[in-house]
Amino acid sequence: MSADLVLTRLAKRFPGAEAVALDDLSLTVAAGACTAVLGRSGSGKSTLLRVIAGLETPDAGTVRIGGVDVGAVVAERRGVGMVFQRSLLFPHLTVRDNVAFADRVAGASKAVARERAERFLGMVQLAGYGDRRVGELSGGQEQRVAIARALAAEPAVLLLDEPFSALDPALRADMHDLLATIRQAVSPTIVLVTHDRDEAAGVADRIAVMDHGVLLHESTVADAYRRPRTVQVSRLMGGRNEIPGRVIGDRHVSALGRIPLLRRAAEEGEAVLLIRQEDVGLADLTAPLPSESVRVEATVSDVRRAGARSDLILEAAGGIRLHAEAAGTTQRLPGDRVAVELPLAALHVVAG
Repeated sequence: MSADLVLTRLAKRFPGAEAVALDDLSLTVAAGACTAVLGRSGSGKSTLLRVIAGLETPDAGTVRIGGVDVGAVVAERRGVGMVFQRSLLFPHLTVRDNVAFADRVAGASKAVARERAERFLGMVQLAGYGDRRVGELSGGQEQRVAIARALAAEPAVLLLDEPFSALDPALRADMHDLLATIRQAVSPTIVLVTHDRDEAAGVADRIAVMDHGVLLHESTVADAYRRPRTVQVSRLMGGRNEIPGRVIGDRHVSALGRIPLLRRAAEEGEAVLLIRQEDVGLADLTAPLPSESVRVEATVSDVRRAGARSDLILEAAGGIRLHAEAAGTTQRLPGDRVAVELPLAALHVVAG
């Protein structure tokens, strides 16, 4: 049911627009894999999906599905299913007939189409809902039906355009679990557009980060967080610690000192040292230093509580400000002097 998706040098500019919507974008999604496309509003995410689906024509570049260039193939014959933020269900049809719609259009009998619809309703955990009308469903149930309708067409590629963004957190978590179940059952190739990095990390195998139509980064989820290609990608992934300095030999030199690097991702010269706030450790000044870590001294300037976690703002040498994420029960207070522990394996350097 799945096929690889290969996008090569896609470009798109809408008439009258000053900025391009897609700028020389190339991306590969392996068959059966899920890639989350992450970016702010206006970054080109939805345009990318519409080009894949055949709802927009690129000015340049190719879309290949299963090795076939589908540039001249109309949308309904590309083997692509799409689910939008709004379910777009047919209000005059029952839930069962909404799901059966693709089979009916393809020429299947009503009985066969409805029988298959029941299978997909069961897959999205809505068995027994077939006779209901759309108006009787909750928002989460509507999106389940929309996913079942897309799956009933047996697409090689399933495109999800922020389909869970209007749901409350509990329902979104349920939908993420549902997506995992669907992947186990039918293994479609999935491209999920989202502006929520936690959602991207929770459901995808890989993350592609976009801004202003440009693909800035594509990698595993872990590397998107801890090995971003640029400072901009780090910020989009929620990173808060940026230490300006220079790479000299195998060290990053800044107001924090000469910090050894286990790996280098930047040439010698100006470079920014990055470390995720959740990787920053705090200890008493007299505590022993863990192996494979460096330590700097700092003063706690503020403690901001956010639910079960706290964001500690630390002032270190040379006016360097660091963020450390700690349990909400932390006893650290503004004015405390602390040892800030930076695991070498968590440090990452990008060009400055």
